[in-house]
Amino acid sequence: MAWGRNSGNSDESSEPKPSLWLRFQNAVVKPDDLEESKKAKAQADDRSVEEIQAEIKTASDKERAIGLIAAPVGALISFIIITALIDHDRATELATGTTAKLQANISTYHELLIVMLVLSVVMLVTAMMRKRFFLGMAMALFGLSAFNLHYWGFGVPFIMGGAWYLVRTWRLNQSLKLAKGDDSIPKSRKANFTPQSPRPRPNKRYTPPTN
Repeated sequence: MAWGRNSGNSDESSEPKPSLWLRFQNAVVKPDDLEESKKAKAQADDRSVEEIQAEIKTASDKERAIGLIAAPVGALISFIIITALIDHDRATELATGTTAKLQANISTYHELLIVMLVLSVVMLVTAMMRKRFFLGMAMALFGLSAFNLHYWGFGVPFIMGGAWYLVRTWRLNQSLKLAKGDDSIPKSRKANFTPQSPRPRPNKRYTPPTN
């Protein structure tokens, strides 16, 4: 017997169907994995508000060390990229005998070098000051600069490193919200909110008038 949409009990058909995301999550992620992830989140949120705030303000030793290594490496990569671009344009000019239309001026390359060196200095300063968010922004911008110059091998690691810093900052802010017990209702609404007492319902019972 083929089962149709209307087969079975009426109570089963009236139940709401799970959403597409819930069905995909149940198909890909096992229930045991979901429980383990919930337990891990609960353990991560055991930190106090003061501890999370202190971690947000200052980067860890590992994050600081990565920034201190990335800054001089970025400065060295800047010289390598700009020197290679200038040499390539000069070789093209000597081979053709004339300046190609798509070639950029050497002063433009020098300006790009200054920008990339400034970003490297910002990475160094923010790493020394343990500023996680600004270090991630500087690293991501440096990676985008190298990526736009078609040196993807140099740009992708910096973009990934900057994204890692930014994701760390976002997760810590979310943990701080959970630790404070914030919800969707603003505090101003909570202060002005007063539960309304239910109005007395009219008596539907009819009493005839007495003579």
